[in-house]
Amino acid sequence: MATKLEQHIVSLLNESDKRAIPLLYENYSDTLFGVIHKVTKDRALAEDALQETFIKVWRYAHKYDAKKAKLFTWLYRIARNTAIDKLRSHNLKFEKEIQINDSNVYKLPTMGLNQDAIDLKEHVASLEDKYQIVLKALFFEGMTQQEASEELNIPLGTVKSRLKIGLRELKKIYDP
Repeated sequence: MATKLEQHIVSLLNESDKRAIPLLYENYSDTLFGVIHKVTKDRALAEDALQETFIKVWRYAHKYDAKKAKLFTWLYRIARNTAIDKLRSHNLKFEKEIQINDSNVYKLPTMGLNQDAIDLKEHVASLEDKYQIVLKALFFEGMTQQEASEELNIPLGTVKSRLKIGLRELKKIYDP
């Protein structure tokens, strides 16, 4: 059962009322920061991720459904996923910086690559919509199968089936 405060915040979010942001921050920021910091293990990254979390909450407030999850659960998921994305992005940037200074970085020969198979997004776009949606959620948006099921409002078994079939169709493109 949602508290009166939670109901009030949800109603403000539904009305795109900016008064929801300070209430969210005041009531949830410490806990969300803890969740984010546990993932990133870096205070500066955690602070950035917390700010991005609140931006995403505001941007996607219309997607929140109180019937599917409590407000905190929804906020937690956004915060955790944002922290993971932030950490991945930071690690990729760090790895690229290291490679710039490394004189032993080898170039991949392009002769062995199937030039038709390089653009995965283009090939995914050639699939039926129902497979595209699932593959994009899982691979390009970084959702788990369970999160995709909830976000797309599709049963988990259907998500798994569409993933399997979508990957099989992509395999036909890559392994003719």
